[in-house]
Amino acid sequence: MTNAPAKYPQMPLSYETAEQIAAGALGDPFAVLGPHESGGDIWVTTYDPGAVAMSALMNGDEHPLDAFEGVAGVFCGKVPHKSPYLLRGRNAAGETWENEDPYRFGPVIGEMDEYLLAEGTHQRIWQVLGAHVMEHEGVEGTHFAVWAPNAKRVSVVCDFNAWDGRRNPMRLRGQTGVWEIFLPGVGEGAVYKYEIIGAQGQLMAQKADPVGFGAQHPPETASMVRDISGYGWDDGKWMTSREAANAHDAPISVYEVHLGSWKRVTDDGNRPLSYKEAAVELVDYAKEMGFTHIEFLPVSEFPFDGSWGYQPIGLFAPTVRHGPPHEFRDLIDAAHQAGIGVILDWVPGHFPTDVHGLAQFDGTALYEHADPREGFHQDWNTLIYNYGRIEVANFLISNALYWLEEYHIDGLRVDAVASMLYRDYSREEGQWIPNKDGGRENYEAIAMLQRTNSICYAEVPGIMTAAEESTSFPGVSKPVDSGGLGFGFKWNMGWMNDTLDYISREPVHRKHHHHQMTFGIHYAFSENFILPISHDEVVHGKGSMIAKMPGLEGEKFANLRAYYGFMWGHPGKKLLFMGNEIAQWSEWNNNDQVDWKATEYHTHAGVQRLVKDLNHLYRETPALYAKDCEPGGFEWLEANDMDHSVYAWIRRGGPEDPEVVVICNFTPMERSAYRVGFPTPGTWREALNTDAGIYGGEGRGNLGSIQTEEKDWHGQDHSAALTIPPLSTIIFVRDDA
Repeated sequence: MTNAPAKYPQMPLSYETAEQIAAGALGDPFAVLGPHESGGDIWVTTYDPGAVAMSALMNGDEHPLDAFEGVAGVFCGKVPHKSPYLLRGRNAAGETWENEDPYRFGPVIGEMDEYLLAEGTHQRIWQVLGAHVMEHEGVEGTHFAVWAPNAKRVSVVCDFNAWDGRRNPMRLRGQTGVWEIFLPGVGEGAVYKYEIIGAQGQLMAQKADPVGFGAQHPPETASMVRDISGYGWDDGKWMTSREAANAHDAPISVYEVHLGSWKRVTDDGNRPLSYKEAAVELVDYAKEMGFTHIEFLPVSEFPFDGSWGYQPIGLFAPTVRHGPPHEFRDLIDAAHQAGIGVILDWVPGHFPTDVHGLAQFDGTALYEHADPREGFHQDWNTLIYNYGRIEVANFLISNALYWLEEYHIDGLRVDAVASMLYRDYSREEGQWIPNKDGGRENYEAIAMLQRTNSICYAEVPGIMTAAEESTSFPGVSKPVDSGGLGFGFKWNMGWMNDTLDYISREPVHRKHHHHQMTFGIHYAFSENFILPISHDEVVHGKGSMIAKMPGLEGEKFANLRAYYGFMWGHPGKKLLFMGNEIAQWSEWNNNDQVDWKATEYHTHAGVQRLVKDLNHLYRETPALYAKDCEPGGFEWLEANDMDHSVYAWIRRGGPEDPEVVVICNFTPMERSAYRVGFPTPGTWREALNTDAGIYGGEGRGNLGSIQTEEKDWHGQDHSAALTIPPLSTIIFVRDDA
């Protein structure tokens, strides 16, 4: 090579190249560093700015490498052959060290992976990208790979190389835009980032790994090498049967949990529970309470506690706030062994602007849109994924599949779907760009959601997906091949808004808003609905559920109990946020725990007992769940008695399932001898009465059962005159005994 130092005329290294090495400016470091043949000889070139001397150890022999005169840290010298070798360095203080040379190892990514990555159709990118502890060419270490197609140079920086981006620049793999390197000796627990020289030659802020499996504890921002292989699952029984537990005709009652504030360890700095602690305490509680599923607010690593996880940075990393990945698996495994499904909130709708995240990842708008009219959420100060870029869509779809496969997650609840579906979401005229047809629908986001659902349902049998979608977008829970988005379920935000508005009113005014409680039935079967009383309803000044209720304290509790009875008797799966089941007075605070001390009081413990009994009755009574998504499972008996604020309806399951009659009285007046039609004659058991003494009520009702009379009422051939306590819901089940 020309321009070699005069002292070393045969050295295959020019001053220009040596200076590029020392400056970290090599676009193709593997073409220069490591072993290479030149002039019939094998030469080893390496860079270590902390060394004053360097040699190659090969088969017990030491072969000195020459320091490149005038360029500190660059060494090059001949070795007898291309056998594996170690590098031995010495610094100015006389200290020595030995390590493998990363540049003597060949690529790890195979041709098929390379092809699929380039095409943007690699469904399991986490198996290729990220940091993988492995043995490569007989040596233990970690393989790093990251997508940065517009970068001039990408390096792994970590403790191993003193966070110096000149030390370990990566190899670019063809047209994939993926950079990779195998770093020998780096293993579990190593902390790292990527240093990137951007498209315009600018040095970027160091970036966390988009496909990293672990991270430092916030506010620290580096990724952490985590070996996620080799977990011994013990949930085989659940996994083979969960399809039935997630089906439309299954009883689904979800306990929504923010793990950081469900329960705190007060004698240990008020810290949140670890995953392993939650595997016992939370799982036992959810099972005792009769919930069928636990839904976690996002657990993907996030920098800001106040975002509750809804502004994630590490989509492939369970937050380290509660422990490492295997311990998160312990929590899932424990839930499954208890017969409880686990749903994760998943956030493909936006991501934060933190400099260590995805924003301007390789110096360009790589994951986001360049135009803020498409790529920036004004409400949340966050960025929007470019769903139309195949690699970005593939990144998100693969992430969904990752949680389902690697962590045995049973379902994904997709946050803020409405913000994805509409280009003008929360934007004024001139602040958004229409689609190709001039409309507001985001075709690219729609296609990404459809593809996500299609792939997840096909690849992982038995799972469920649910959309938090607050508009009337058609077909959210209809199959993709029928033109729908392909979700299994949709949160019924309209039902939630209408019924909460009604129940928060003074009873004297309710007759003027009577049909807020009936309107939901008009569209109850247009989607597969979940009825959500979520975290969003008890935060940011909205008050707790008990605080929303009108009246004096006793009336507040009666109202809440009646409302929960109404909810569990209404068509639709159920979801209740933590703390709502004990009627805590304070609204949710993510920095503290649920007010468990409230359960020392009879009224709070009564609401907790009611939710438990509602769950168990619901699960044991097919008429209350089997046709949640079918109009044949519901019939009004009384929908128009606004003067008395009374509602009554029938719930039905299969032909052999006992029918259920649900009756609500939303006034503080007892309704005596109130006649209600019943679909069949005989004895009907008062299976649940929210005014029962064990729930904190007055114990008024029908002495446990009623006997129908052959008297037409409410379109039925039989009826009974009932006592309906004030502010109560009664659930009758046909007694076939």
